[in-house]
Amino acid sequence: MNDSIAWDTRDVLDPADVAAVGAGLEAHNLCAANFDEIRRSGCFARVGKTLIGGAVGRYWGTASELQELWVREDLRKSGIGSKLVAKFEERMRELGCTLLYLETFSFQAPGFYLKLGYEIACEFPGFPNACSKFVMKKPLL
Repeated sequence: MNDSIAWDTRDVLDPADVAAVGAGLEAHNLCAANFDEIRRSGCFARVGKTLIGGAVGRYWGTASELQELWVREDLRKSGIGSKLVAKFEERMRELGCTLLYLETFSFQAPGFYLKLGYEIACEFPGFPNACSKFVMKKPLL
């Protein structure tokens, strides 16, 4: 069998190849876990009808992930981000989650999350401009 395999490494990917890999992985994963049980949740801040910030994530079982946190640039450092995270955490607790995790780059907000009680679970260095990616976690007890 190995003699008949043609290896094709490239940097410009064929969308059909990418879709086939994704479909194959999904079929394999569904044999072990029901990803249909993953649910999304979010908390949003508005002034009138204008969105000024939001926290968006997902949960599955007792684990939750904060995937995106954004506050309008002119309102940053005003406490809105902290409040969004607190409200997101509160909602995750209500849903039975006991762990919240997230990813952030060194140029984004690791210091912000440390102040909110998150700890660094791991760091991946090696990104351009000496940046690192952090995975951070916080128990929701």
